[in-house]
Amino acid sequence: MMQKIDESAAYIRQRLDGRPVPEVAVVLGSGLGLMADRIEDPLVIPYSEIPNFKRSTAVGHKGNLIVGTLGGKRVMAMQGRFHYYEGYTMQEVTLPVRVMARLGVKTLFVSNAAGAVNASYRVGDMMIITDHINLMPNPLVGPNLDEFGTRFPDMTTVYSRRIRQIALAEAEQMGEQLQQGVYVAGTGPTYETPAEYRYYAAIGGDAAGMSTVPEVIVARHSGMEIFGMSIITNQSNDLSDSCLNDGDDVVREANKAAVKMTTLFERIIANL
Repeated sequence: MMQKIDESAAYIRQRLDGRPVPEVAVVLGSGLGLMADRIEDPLVIPYSEIPNFKRSTAVGHKGNLIVGTLGGKRVMAMQGRFHYYEGYTMQEVTLPVRVMARLGVKTLFVSNAAGAVNASYRVGDMMIITDHINLMPNPLVGPNLDEFGTRFPDMTTVYSRRIRQIALAEAEQMGEQLQQGVYVAGTGPTYETPAEYRYYAAIGGDAAGMSTVPEVIVARHSGMEIFGMSIITNQSNDLSDSCLNDGDDVVREANKAAVKMTTLFERIIANL
């Protein structure tokens, strides 16, 4: 595993060709790749060219690593991620985060499209992730990578309170109201049943999706500061009579909110 991480990091460092290594990385979820268009002086590296990176097959995931400037800071953005439901192992899903840490990235922003579990949420809402519930295999199972972190990492304050406060302040200046809640991560690729949504609500969830948490766990293990946000793209069968039921619908709704989220992320990054 360490050999793969080092091979990938060495290739990216070579492609940077003397450019500063970013300290901030952003993982862009379904339909949220618009932020990549706002990155100045971009260096675009397709995943297919990076050793050990897999192919992103999910709808709305273009599969590029983009390095440039956003909000006056050097950033590295994943235009699309890898998912467990695509048939990849958890080590393959999270390898890009390990590579980012190896390169020197200190702060990770994660985003996703999610379904509303909280009955007060509406399609198009932006939710700051305050905590998560993991119903997926844990990516740290197996030999510990001591080069990155301890065998038993603490998960008490995974999502940075400091960055969450910056986000709330910037959203207020934009005139946007943010939700704050708990993200529940399941394996997918099936969308949740009404009973599963009721279960997620009963155990304390506010939104549900099929990604993000594996990357966050590995980022936490690697000592990164983490900020997460969900775009609410659909409601559960118990909350709405007209549910979204395919990936294209989710991407369509995510695209509608992507402009606001992109502006917010840019402002937060500028104020780090």
